[in-house]
Parts: sequence; structure tokens; C-alpha cells
Amino acid sequence: MNKPIKIIECPRDAMQGIKSFIPTERKVAYIQSLLRVGFDSIDFGSFVSPKAIPQMQDTAAVLAQLDLSQTKSKLLAIIANTQGAQNAVVFPEIHYLGFPFSISENFQMRNTHKTIAESIVTLSEILDIASSSNKEVVAYLSMGFGNPYGDPWNVEIVGEWTEKLAKMGVKILSLSDTIGSSTPENISYLFSNLIPKYPEIEFGAHLHTTPDKWFEKIDAAYQAGCLRFDGAIQGFGGCPMAKDELTGNMPTEKLLSYFTTQKENTNTSPMSFESAYNEATKLFREFH
Repeated sequence: MNKPIKIIECPRDAMQGIKSFIPTERKVAYIQSLLRVGFDSIDFGSFVSPKAIPQMQDTAAVLAQLDLSQTKSKLLAIIANTQGAQNAVVFPEIHYLGFPFSISENFQMRNTHKTIAESIVTLSEILDIASSSNKEVVAYLSMGFGNPYGDPWNVEIVGEWTEKLAKMGVKILSLSDTIGSSTPENISYLFSNLIPKYPEIEFGAHLHTTPDKWFEKIDAAYQAGCLRFDGAIQGFGGCPMAKDELTGNMPTEKLLSYFTTQKENTNTSPMSFESAYNEATKLFREFH
């Protein structure tokens, strides 16, 4: 039997850039609908400065109201520093800590106000905190597929950083296409080279896309051996720290239709997904 494809649904990514505050109970209702679908993980919130991401300031309150008794999905929270990690690990319901690590100096400063060198120290501390709290770290390699800021970027640099993170003990590494600059060529090249070289690492694809490019991006990653994909229903959201003209998240419905065509198992319920999709439509029509 093939391993099932892991789909990580990212309501946090979908909501975090929305200016008007979404009431806690509305977030809870939406995430609850996602928990019924059967996604591998839900990237549901973040423990970061409320000044930086005001929308996520109620993550702990959301968590307190979620009913996790009927779901297999694991919860993932984004953190940007050791304080965030310490705040997150006190919750037994959280399985994964997600840390955005950028190989672009400019973007790392914009995103976490730290240099790359400082971020490596932070990541090392987060790995220690997670390990002592029985949590797993998902490291996101932001700007994994290109760089609009003029910093050096090539596939060798991505390879070098993967090597460093592997030595530090990172076990899940999601290559992030923060600004939608990935092409089938560089997606294919990176995954087909990195996956065999680092068998101990689970590689993921956090791809952003325009509506006409979704198929070629998913297809390139899957054909190169990637079995872990992040998405957001209807492609809502994107990174508020990136450039303004944002492409959206990878639409989850496109991921599911692609893997249905490939006869791959995603462990998701089509009926529950339809219900969550309708919830998303209502929520994001009202708050956008």
C-alpha cells in the first residue's frame, strides 16, 4: 500500500492577513468544520506578537473551544521565536510547532525581525523546547523557490540550508513558495534531489499559486516524490509579510481533485470537505 498523501489545511494562513477581526466563535466554528474532513494536520493559529498578526491574538481562546474528540487531524501552531514556542508547548492539544525560516536575509528581517544567523540560534532553541515537550517542529524554508529581494538564490543555496537544518535535527521541512515564484522546473529539481539525499526528512510543499498554475506545481512536486502538501480552501490568504501583489495559497480543492485523479489516498471525506468548503465561502465572503 502506498503511504497516504498528507494534506495540511491552513486556515491560519487564510485568515491572518484579514484586517477586520474575525470573532473567536466564528474561527472555532470554521476550524471545527475542518477537523471533520480528515486532513493530516490543521495549521490553525499562531503564537506571535499581536502587533505583528492581530488576527491571531485569540489562538489560545480558539484552542480552548475546539472539540478534538472526534478528529484524527493534528494541530499545528506557527511560532516566530522562543517565547512563542514556550507559550505553545503548554497546550497538550498542539502537536506541531511551525517555524518560518527564510533563506532570504531581507525576508527574514521583514518576517521575524531577525537575521538568518539569529534565526538559526532561535531554531536550535525551539528544537530543544519542542523535544523536551514531546512536540515536533515543522521548519518552513521560506523563499525556497526564488527571491524577489535581490538576495542570492539558487538551488545550491537551498541544498546547503537543507544540509544545515538536517544536522540540527529538523525532521519535517516544508519548502515554501512565499511569493508564488516556483516553476515546475525548480520544484521538480529540488524535490527530486533533496528527497533521496535526506531520507530521514519528511519534505513538504507549501506552494502559492495563481489560478492558472496550480496543476503544474502540484504535479511537479508529486512526480518528484513529495507526499506532503499545504493548502487553503479556495486559495484564501497568503503571507502578509511578502510583497503586496500576492498570489494566493494553493487551493485545497485542487489538491484533492488532483490526488483523486491519481488514485491516491488523502484520508479525507468528500462530504465533510464540501461542508467545510461552504463554511469557508460564508466566512471569507463576510470577512476579507
